[in-house]
Amino acid sequence: MAIRNAVRDVFPEVRHRLCALHLIRNATSNVGNPSFTSKFRKIMTGDYEIPVFKRKWVQLIEEFGIEDKPWVINMYEEKHMWATAYLRGKFFAGFRTTSRCEGLHSVVGRYVGSRYDLTSFVEHFQRCVAHMRFKEFNADYESTRGVPVMQTCIELLERYTDELYTHEIFLFFRPFLSRAGSMRVLNIDNTDDCIKYIVCKHARPDFTWTVDFRQEEMIFMCTCLRMESFGIPCEHIVKVLVDRDIREIPRSLVLDRWTKKVKSALNDPSGFTRDAVVISRQSALVEFSKQLAAVAAKVPERYEETRDLIMGLYSSYKAADEGDNQPHSGVARSSNPYVHPTTGGSGQPSKKKKRQRCSVCQMEGHKKTTCPWQKDIDNNIMENEAIGSDDGDTCTEATAELDSDS
Repeated sequence: MAIRNAVRDVFPEVRHRLCALHLIRNATSNVGNPSFTSKFRKIMTGDYEIPVFKRKWVQLIEEFGIEDKPWVINMYEEKHMWATAYLRGKFFAGFRTTSRCEGLHSVVGRYVGSRYDLTSFVEHFQRCVAHMRFKEFNADYESTRGVPVMQTCIELLERYTDELYTHEIFLFFRPFLSRAGSMRVLNIDNTDDCIKYIVCKHARPDFTWTVDFRQEEMIFMCTCLRMESFGIPCEHIVKVLVDRDIREIPRSLVLDRWTKKVKSALNDPSGFTRDAVVISRQSALVEFSKQLAAVAAKVPERYEETRDLIMGLYSSYKAADEGDNQPHSGVARSSNPYVHPTTGGSGQPSKKKKRQRCSVCQMEGHKKTTCPWQKDIDNNIMENEAIGSDDGDTCTEATAELDSDS
């Protein structure tokens, strides 16, 4: 209750929602009837109008004769905190339960223990964060590669949303496109400031929704309020888009957090957000490099090819950052900046002799004490340890479990 009051004071505009899973548990323990729990769950999650919800609630309570139970009375008083009928139009990003938070606690628990000292806790927690960032990096990559097979008759809109949304959100939104095909427009009413579309299901004219369209601002609003609840256009709005031959999702219907380009749009004048994004990318690349190294190191040819590619990219990017315009090859050994040519007193190359090999980068022409990579390794070794670069301490069992988490 103390947290609840504090949140209400600090964030007066937010809406408090009770966890659906906890409510179902409470219904089971307070009423003790599986049939009641099942019907209570249906009323709680049902997308009803408020009058319909009230009528169904009265019917439910009378059916089981529990009008005088304190828990039932208290639940009805707090209906605005759990009934979908009262929460429509309030943005919760699809959350109904606290399972996401509890799942995160479980993930962290696989990496850290209650008996860890502060140093051990930070070290293992950083490994957990590094792996989660790598999973995010991998999800971003999956969202950008390939083109899914178009499955709806609204192909132009479907292809546009595939390019716009992340992979997970696109798969969530595609059924809305399919259901739009079963909708039909009953009536169109033109007013001074907007156009009202009355939409219903095919062969079900008793179930109708009203979509308001303001043409000048390209704003759509539907009485189902699913756009406001989740940030994705409902099938009723999609039907209006198709009816008006609109081939792209209007900007007013796009929530940035669901798009592929949301990270590139981050712009914090203080630089904090940008720094956080860079750190996240670095952590993901380190984890990805570990995965690559584990495969490449098994075969000598793969190891040499990977090593040359990495060092070539490093030298090229380093030169670009320092303003060096000299070209660098990504794979050619002869152009690698870490090879130091040996010359005689006259400036001409001396006779060929057996070249020494560096024990740090395995390249010829210099040794460990003069290796240009050694300085960067010394500067970044603490940072690599902080994000879990030590393969020997990685918990493979925890990693396998993490891969199954959504």
